[in-house]
Amino acid sequence: MNQDDYFFCGIGGSGMLPLALIVQARGGRLEGSDRSRDQSRTPEKFAWLEAHGVTLHPQDGSGVTRAGQTVVATGAIEDTVPDIGAARRAGARIVTRPELLSQLFNAAPASIGVAGTSGKSTITGMIAWILHQAGREPTVMNGAVMKNFADADHPFASALIGGPDLFVSEVDESDGSIARYDPTVAVVSNISLDHKSMEELRELFGGFTGRAEKAVLNLDNVETQALAQTLPAEKVITFALGEESATLNAHDLEPLPAGMRFTLTELGGGRHAVVLNVPGAHNVANALAALGAVRAIGVPLDQAVAALEGFAGIRRRMEVVGTANGVTVIDDFAHNPDKIAATLKTLHAFEGRLLILFQPHGFGPLKLMKQEFIDGFAGLMRPDDVLLMPEPVYYGGTTDRSVGSEDIAAGIRAAGRTAEALATREACGDRLAQLARAGDRIIVMGARDDTLSDFAAGLIRRLNDLLTD
Repeated sequence: MNQDDYFFCGIGGSGMLPLALIVQARGGRLEGSDRSRDQSRTPEKFAWLEAHGVTLHPQDGSGVTRAGQTVVATGAIEDTVPDIGAARRAGARIVTRPELLSQLFNAAPASIGVAGTSGKSTITGMIAWILHQAGREPTVMNGAVMKNFADADHPFASALIGGPDLFVSEVDESDGSIARYDPTVAVVSNISLDHKSMEELRELFGGFTGRAEKAVLNLDNVETQALAQTLPAEKVITFALGEESATLNAHDLEPLPAGMRFTLTELGGGRHAVVLNVPGAHNVANALAALGAVRAIGVPLDQAVAALEGFAGIRRRMEVVGTANGVTVIDDFAHNPDKIAATLKTLHAFEGRLLILFQPHGFGPLKLMKQEFIDGFAGLMRPDDVLLMPEPVYYGGTTDRSVGSEDIAAGIRAAGRTAEALATREACGDRLAQLARAGDRIIVMGARDDTLSDFAAGLIRRLNDLLTD
């Protein structure tokens, strides 16, 4: 069987595309399909893939024809997906994305796995940049585009192609696949309710850190603090904001218009003045996690701190799209209560009304976390802020749709804040254009939908048109 012949089902996905590029860089021949391509969504992404040697097929099974192909599917192998049915008929090997990624990850002599409910992509990007600057040539698998590595030739830089000796990857607990990874260094940013019960999460994260040589853990989060206490002291590197007992402690935090300044103290070591060019206290915590990870594999702290100042951020993580008519539009991936809270707190460090568009990424999370969403928005919105919600992303299927956007909006209104649920995102766009006035910031929030960035860019065009009308 030719293991170098790969077919990626859903090749345009945020988790699939970087893995495909890493496989291709290691000599694999790539083919693939994607429902988004068949629906003519994000055509520039698929044109770029074709220009870079990837053969694309409709997602109808026609591309899977040989027993020698390895078909890579998302976490759930659905026999109803035509490519999977075709793979079974052809006798092709089928692997899930987590299976393939964990095989590559575990084969590296040194590895850093980045896990946790929030902050994974940013921490992974920070680690990638520090290691790249330190000449360590890491291979990096991220779930989002790392702006430091993105250019005209590499617009989808969610992977960094380096050598085989050091592999850095974001690791997902939501599907349980974290159990497959055996990291040299395990980073856990925080643990909170997202997709699984707390009991399941404790078991998954406990196993992940237990298998590692070093664990980098956050003392500011109750669950990761408890996890740190279950491990041998010599195995743990801890970090915190203002907690003197942490290995790495950040204090004197000062918000800057586009970043943060703080003092880093190393337990039993020196002090460092740190400047970040990404905003928010949560990014200070992310920076500490990244510094702890690279310290664990021998990068000197002063060198790592110097590299961090050049970290440019992650696409769709509080990314300023532009300003028009005195209104700033920001594109953000926030989609669970923790991430939303971090974004709102960061934006409220500066004056100005927030007009928030939040597109839920599914009916399931809305039902699971209904009260957390209501409490989060109601607790952090200011009296003049406005929240607009279209219905959740829905691509068909048997999902329970009993809790929708209006249930969240009604709860927020009952708590005394302004929230509206509208049928479509387009209707929300019309309402935003109607509401916006100079000094406002529009924040577009949501996950698992590449077209949100197009929507945010479209708002800038609409606001400019208002100027010329």
